[in-house]
Amino acid sequence: MNLPNKLTIARMIAVPFFIICFMVGMYPAALIIFIAASFTDFLDGKIARSRNLVTNFGKIMDPLADKILVYSALCLFIETNTIDAWMLIIILAREFVVAGMRTVAASEGRVLAAGMSGKIKTVLQMIAVILMLLGLWLSDIHQIMVAGYAIFIASLVMTVYSGAEYVYKNRDVFSM
Repeated sequence: MNLPNKLTIARMIAVPFFIICFMVGMYPAALIIFIAASFTDFLDGKIARSRNLVTNFGKIMDPLADKILVYSALCLFIETNTIDAWMLIIILAREFVVAGMRTVAASEGRVLAAGMSGKIKTVLQMIAVILMLLGLWLSDIHQIMVAGYAIFIASLVMTVYSGAEYVYKNRDVFSM
């Protein structure tokens, strides 16, 4: 197994530790784990592309690991009333549509590439989670949470946009 794939697995292994730290109120530890895990996302992609180590495992598991990490945080934020459930529902609906389209395309031997807007969405979500975790930890500095929430709203807009763009660019999948 190559280094980028090991980093992807490490990101997935970090998730339960992140969840435990969050649930017991150890926000600094949860923040550190989330930042470290998010950094592995940047690092594994950079290494895989620069060293020509792109694998089918990485193509599938890397975005899945991102989603597990970020959506775990968002579920926990619902529990702490940091975000509303409808926000996560919008995100999940987009992911289900994209996953469904990829499944149909794959059944025909076609791979649908992720677009730049989807990557921007993920980065915005990660930044928002980091700021909101920081806001939970440093609850007396209200502006941090406000900034995190504003970036999260921007990520919601990008979620809808990237989903619509993905569906439009790959609309021929619906006629397969």
